Amino acid sequence: MIKKQLTELSNLISGELLFDNLHKSIYATDASVYRKIPLAVAFPKNSEDLKLLILFATKNNITLIPRAAGTSLAGQCVGDGLIVDLSKHFTNIRGFDENLKTVTVQPGVIRDELNLFLKPFGLFFGPNTSTSNRCMIGGMVGNNSSGTTSIQYGVTRDKIIQLKTILSDGTEAVFNESTKAAFNQKKIGNTLESKIYNTIYNELSSGTVQQEIKKEFPKQSIHRRNTGYAIDELIKTSVFSNSEEKINLAKLLCGSEGTLAFSTEITLQLDELPPPESILVAAHFNSIQESLEAVEIAMKHNLYMCELMDKTILDCTKNNREQSKNRFFVEGDPRAILMLEVKSNSIEETHRQAEALISDLKEHNFGYAFPKLIGKDINKAINLRSAGLGLLGNIIGDKKAVACIEDTAVELNDLPNYIAEFTEMMIKLGQNAVYYAHAGAGELHLRPILNLKDSDDVILFRTITTEVAKLVKKYKGSFSGEHGDGIVRAEFIEFMIGENNYQLLKIIKAVFDPKNIFNQGKIIDAFPMDKNLRYEIDRTEPEIKTIQDFSDSEGILKVAEKCNGSGDCRKPVSAGGTMCPSYRATKNEKDTTRARANALREFLTNSDKVNKFDYEELKDVFDLCLSCKACASECPSNVDVAALKAEFLFQYHKENKPSFRTKLFAENVKYNKLGSSFPFITNLALNNYFTKKIVGIATERSIPKLYKTTLKKWYKNNTKRLHTTKFKNGEVYLFCDEFTNYYDVTIGIDAIELLTKLGYKVLIINHEESGRSAISKGFLNNAKVVIDKNIEIFKDLVSEKNPLIGIEPSAILGFRDEYLRLADDKISATKISKNTFTFEEFIKNEFEIGNIKSSSFTNNPKEIKVHVHCHQKSLSTSEATFSMLNIPINYKPTIMNTGCCGMAGSFGYEKEHYDLSMQIGEDTLFPKIRNIDKTVEISASGTSCRHQIKDGTKRTSKHAITLLKEALK
Repeated sequence: MIKKQLTELSNLISGELLFDNLHKSIYATDASVYRKIPLAVAFPKNSEDLKLLILFATKNNITLIPRAAGTSLAGQCVGDGLIVDLSKHFTNIRGFDENLKTVTVQPGVIRDELNLFLKPFGLFFGPNTSTSNRCMIGGMVGNNSSGTTSIQYGVTRDKIIQLKTILSDGTEAVFNESTKAAFNQKKIGNTLESKIYNTIYNELSSGTVQQEIKKEFPKQSIHRRNTGYAIDELIKTSVFSNSEEKINLAKLLCGSEGTLAFSTEITLQLDELPPPESILVAAHFNSIQESLEAVEIAMKHNLYMCELMDKTILDCTKNNREQSKNRFFVEGDPRAILMLEVKSNSIEETHRQAEALISDLKEHNFGYAFPKLIGKDINKAINLRSAGLGLLGNIIGDKKAVACIEDTAVELNDLPNYIAEFTEMMIKLGQNAVYYAHAGAGELHLRPILNLKDSDDVILFRTITTEVAKLVKKYKGSFSGEHGDGIVRAEFIEFMIGENNYQLLKIIKAVFDPKNIFNQGKIIDAFPMDKNLRYEIDRTEPEIKTIQDFSDSEGILKVAEKCNGSGDCRKPVSAGGTMCPSYRATKNEKDTTRARANALREFLTNSDKVNKFDYEELKDVFDLCLSCKACASECPSNVDVAALKAEFLFQYHKENKPSFRTKLFAENVKYNKLGSSFPFITNLALNNYFTKKIVGIATERSIPKLYKTTLKKWYKNNTKRLHTTKFKNGEVYLFCDEFTNYYDVTIGIDAIELLTKLGYKVLIINHEESGRSAISKGFLNNAKVVIDKNIEIFKDLVSEKNPLIGIEPSAILGFRDEYLRLADDKISATKISKNTFTFEEFIKNEFEIGNIKSSSFTNNPKEIKVHVHCHQKSLSTSEATFSMLNIPINYKPTIMNTGCCGMAGSFGYEKEHYDLSMQIGEDTLFPKIRNIDKTVEISASGTSCRHQIKDGTKRTSKHAITLLKEALK
């Protein structure tokens, strides 16, 4: 019956309403430990849609769960009703007043994108979370977020001017600042809005009630207070006291987690941008306790940031491809680092402040190292700290750092004693907790390491949370500082603020939402904190055999389970990086790395099928994955969805025969071998409109042309000439990948001639293709045969002295990636991988040790703009290309922040993916290419990238190899 009603609702709203198994699965979790399968997921387009959803929920006794980026740590976005996703359509800035320094936004506006809009005006929205490049203002209002900047700029509640809302009866109400007289005026009438004002006045007017609130609520000096509803803020106003402070019920709604009303527009007070000159002092400590005692001294200085990272977080960064680069400032093996930022209008004054801070810490015998970071190095350190949440998901196995007590805040002078008691308590419970985050605000994100699949640890989960609640209560702190109550802490609100005050909250909830349709189970009448967990307790782990070796994560299921929902894959183009290109183009949660990991986890865990991969839903969720590998490095948990997709396709093909087109792409070497005998005829046939139509290739797409000869033939014909000279720099093996061999032969020739002239003997032996095409299409049996043969061929040849070098990044980097998962001879595969390099890496390394010199190249100037292949960015480095093109002394290369080109091997050829492929190109790459002057060279290392640039912009790009070869004297 409900399916019929949902279908009717779907026809009524102008947005989307989805209730298929895939969407219900991927919206069953957020970034918390909880899981509830929703009834459906709505994507409203406007306020009228929201009113229809509210009417439907009221009529059918269903709860509405508001959701923006879905990065909530406490379970705010989890529920069994209708998930209302505002992140797709409620994304506009509705008004801006530069003089008043205010802005009005819809709830789906991303915090960092708002600040990009405001920056030219010298303004910004101060509150800042570790998820600021994808979190949305609606979520920040729901949680009363604060973040690293709160010690200077306060919390979201401090910035709220007005909320335009829809109430539970479908009427609209605007909550803003009111004088006492205006407040009394709003009590008049019989509307739901007037009832709200009346109830609040009647319930909070009593002096006895106000004293009870002051007695039981957290200390007012703790600015991160978010336990329950903010009635302690209301009683400070002129309506309830002799204060001149105006009342604003928007401050009550801020932190209410969508349980009172639906906000459609949010007006915020802005701040002037902070001083431009910054220095971050990274103070190193030998113990957590020492670092916390140092906080009071540090906070006497005018800090803009006071953040803590402990050893557990720091150790997690060692094995993260992206974050290991940001550890450059870490000295020794600190137990804790305090990140202390000072700012001013001049660098001289900022240095003076930094030195004064360091001197003060040293005088009090705090810390052992104090590196000072400036400029881009500050952002690298901040990224390291911000990645902490996701990095905790990288712990191998079922034990994870669990968010339950991570949001406690106490007064700053209570922090050392509070943490000392906390640590003692955790030791008694057999726990080594993780400590990080906002030390300067009296809030540390404390996390126990627990296995929530195990019943004993679930009991401990409740025990720890309960004991910490008691400890926070002892210090009159806030149990929920900035992450909200959600499911994990709402159960403790009554204990934290007392029974009488809790009854007040219930009355407020009842007047706002008498039918309890708004985010049921949060704040009031909470769901139990140890039920509805993401994993079934004491379950028998599903047995899943894979062709790839996922033992480094204890199996493929645990690879998917590493995704904790932090949502880094939702960051927009403006945030930089590459992940996740398909989401950036569609803005659909279904097309995120997170959704793919969540869906795989759901179906593998709950399937009764023999082949647990045999689901159309999984085919659907992986369909738009470009296998770009960005997630392998940019996801803090290193969830490599490209590897998951390859395995899924392999297993899925066992039950579902792949199409002719899929086979054609997967086995392209076989067909290219045939076609290269008659390249002219083959090229003519493949670029024919009807051929493309029949095969399923986009007719708008040009097909790369086979060269008149192959690189292997050219090498064989020229070996004698090439090997006549002496080679001062020794021998190297050049991997003749299938793309260079058949299509990009001229680049291969350039590579051989360049290396030869630089004093290297280039060897191309009779090896197999790379296996890249077979891997991307899930033909892993075929790929494995090729891989094992290549390992056998190269195992006794490749060494530190005789490295293996590759031209096409996706081909050569397989030796450092998929080969290690698929090869039988793991020892030889590992040895080869350590001596395998991209062409750019090899040239950079040789230049640095002096085997290659700038004097071999032209002194003529050249400007070069570089687009780097996705696999190279993920598995290698962009810096190698930059260094290589800097060898000619007057060359000026610039690495462009261009994300993914959108071609991704065969993906961009397929007719159903062509439009998305071009949209991804338009997101970043194409506009930048079009703005490049014709006199500037464009460099792109990937064959797909060069082809996409040509198709999308009509510009020709060159491999860095060709540019360097052309630069030879």
